[in-house]
Amino acid sequence: MKTCPLKKLALVALTLALSAGCAVGPRYSRPAAPAPTEYKETPPNWKLAQPADQVLRGDWWEIYCDPTLNELEAKVNIGNQTLKAAQAQFEQARAAIRYARASLYPNISVNPSATRERLSGNRPLGGLTGPVTTNDLILPVDMSYEPDVWGSVRSTVQNARATAQASFADLELVNLSVHAELAMDYFQARDLDAQAQLLDYTVAGYEKALQLTENRHTGGVASEVDVAQAQTQLETARAQDIDTRGQRKYYEHAIAMLIGLPASTFTFPEVPLNAQPPVLPPGLPSQLLERRPDIAGAERRIAAANANLGVARAAYFPVFNLFPDAGFEGDSITNWLTGPSGFAAVGISALETVFDAGKRRSISGQYRAAYNQAVANYEQSVLTAYQEVEDNLSALRILEQEAATQAAAIAAAQHSLQLSNNRYRGGVTNYLEVITAQNIALSDEVTGVQIAGRRMVDSVLLIKALGGGWGMASTIPIKTSAAAPPGSGNAGAAE
Repeated sequence: MKTCPLKKLALVALTLALSAGCAVGPRYSRPAAPAPTEYKETPPNWKLAQPADQVLRGDWWEIYCDPTLNELEAKVNIGNQTLKAAQAQFEQARAAIRYARASLYPNISVNPSATRERLSGNRPLGGLTGPVTTNDLILPVDMSYEPDVWGSVRSTVQNARATAQASFADLELVNLSVHAELAMDYFQARDLDAQAQLLDYTVAGYEKALQLTENRHTGGVASEVDVAQAQTQLETARAQDIDTRGQRKYYEHAIAMLIGLPASTFTFPEVPLNAQPPVLPPGLPSQLLERRPDIAGAERRIAAANANLGVARAAYFPVFNLFPDAGFEGDSITNWLTGPSGFAAVGISALETVFDAGKRRSISGQYRAAYNQAVANYEQSVLTAYQEVEDNLSALRILEQEAATQAAAIAAAQHSLQLSNNRYRGGVTNYLEVITAQNIALSDEVTGVQIAGRRMVDSVLLIKALGGGWGMASTIPIKTSAAAPPGSGNAGAAE
């Protein structure tokens, strides 16, 4: 039995469509990254608690057991505009996947038309029949399909998917950064509250000292110089107290911005810092490659660049296009959609570029360089991550030692001040010795409070360096799902 040409052409088209599995792009494998066996700056007394209550989880700020901080952090997910912008960027990346995947399927269009035409009776070769009026009703269904024979479209989809996954990692990095920024601002504000409380006590003490000096001056025991020095000391402390509370306002305004409120409408009460940083076992360095969203994002960008290499390589092969056409054509409504009015056609074309003056080779070189750049950025991200963890481990270890030493210095300064006060009351020395002792004692106490605040801030920086409570890079979504709110651990899947 003879096969009609139309069936032969359709068979060729089907064979091409089914053969769309010969992807020519390179296989992707994650590049190796250096991973030391342990952190050298880990304090020797930091051991993981049993049970592991100090393991970082999603809402990592809860490890500080501070209800006010927890309340503020919860507002970040709702009101922070930077986080909303990152979420919108991720949604754009997800939409780009769907756009790229659409090229795997044919384009089908329908273009119905209806024409009524009256032909001239005096037209050449038509005059014998007189004027003629005709109807032409057409309902064509056109399809255009480019089979992905060499995997160009699939590589484009892989690029879009990896880019969306990198965007998801960027979203999680923004989420971690804004929460960490709020925690640091909060602890610095509370540190200033502690300094203000200390200065309040100091001002009260200096007021008593001034009163004592004035009484001694009235009794002829102290000079007017002593009174002036005591007055100067008191006003200096008051000015320092005012300045400290002024500095706190900046952190309060910063917190308002982070939770999406106008600075003029937000305030929170002064609560002096009186807490120790939690013990944060950093885990193994190899786990850092999975825990940091910036590293995960850098790795996904390598995968996206690798997919572009497949797109560039497929450009060296011919492009096939199938264009079947079918529909109905009649001269009236009654016979328009009947069997005899049907028509069909199928066609196939191939396009091969034989000369482009090195254009494809240049694009391949560009994509190869972009891949190498992505690999270098990934390795740099890994090195930066290790540095940040080591820096903050070292800072916390040193600050812990400094806090103990500073506590001894404060005790010694208080004892020295007590001795100077006793000597002044006994008439053994002048008021300058008391002022000197007061300055030293106040300076040591302020330093002690500042060290406490730095320890809390550095603990937040360590949590940020460890990746916060994000989890693992394996949590980067792959399948399509509905978008979730930022900070939920899965803000919508990549594809």
